[in-house]
Amino acid sequence: MRIAIGSDHCGYEMKVALKPLLAQMGVEAVDFGCHSTEPVDFPDVAKKVCDAVRENLFERGIMVCGTGVGAAIAANKIPGIRASVCHDIHSAHQCVEHDDVNIMCIGAQIIGPWLAIDLVRAFLDAKFSTEEHFRRRVDKLRLLELEGARELVNGS
Repeated sequence: MRIAIGSDHCGYEMKVALKPLLAQMGVEAVDFGCHSTEPVDFPDVAKKVCDAVRENLFERGIMVCGTGVGAAIAANKIPGIRASVCHDIHSAHQCVEHDDVNIMCIGAQIIGPWLAIDLVRAFLDAKFSTEEHFRRRVDKLRLLELEGARELVNGS
């Protein structure tokens, strides 16, 4: 599996701590920044990670910021991306299984590295359900996204 990973300065140290785990799991993780604890704006890094996932260069992405919330908001603004803040094991796998989430967002100031490792494992091991009702709901999410884009174009 290939994943895109990124962080802002608040998530930098946790992102660095996750990289050896990913390598041990046989996951190729490409780092889209940031590369230090110097302040950066999380939307800039989120865009890079999400564009790489959206263009099918990577299967999924992981964003780490202070709370995970800002990264999730930024990621969800990008068409074709479904991002979720994940701070518990159940959400980390169910967001993929039920909602076909392709970007997991973690808050480095909210959870510790041991839990982050378990969350990453759950997220990356999860598969989108074949059950019709989950697929129907994700299709409706895509329609909402298209309707929003049409409204922007039409000035509504």
